[in-house]
Amino acid sequence: MKCPFCSNDDTKVIDTRTMEENTAVRRRRLCEKCGKRFTTYERLDIIPLSVIKSNSARESFDRQKILKGIMLACNKRPVSVETMENIVSEIETAVSNTMKREIESSEIGRLVMDKLKYTDEVAYVRFASVYRKFTDIDSFMKELGEMLKDKKISKNDEK
Repeated sequence: MKCPFCSNDDTKVIDTRTMEENTAVRRRRLCEKCGKRFTTYERLDIIPLSVIKSNSARESFDRQKILKGIMLACNKRPVSVETMENIVSEIETAVSNTMKREIESSEIGRLVMDKLKYTDEVAYVRFASVYRKFTDIDSFMKELGEMLKDKKISKNDEK
């Protein structure tokens, strides 16, 4: 594996862990030349998945785009990068398990919202404001009302 810092070909694996229900391997590596450490991930290469955008255009599924959206929603929130990565992995697994070769971007957005709703309420509202394209305060307040109603119902279920 080539070092991303100095391009040296001589790197050493110092730690290996399986993750994402044994579907991926995370390796910590050490460059023998510059001494810097970096992480690589190995994932099973699966059938390419296409995402159908709202304008009917198609593009390849990109977990980095989902992670970027989640990171923006979680900006300055107490949500770890590991938690965000786990959310993306869960979504990727759910999408892969459908065995479809195409999925609508709206379905991916719904999956992200479902995960964020139980992770961080502020991040959920931030993501929802972009995903649902709120045009005025009324639509925003309606979403908050639904969220509060769901929260009250879940609290009553716990009692």
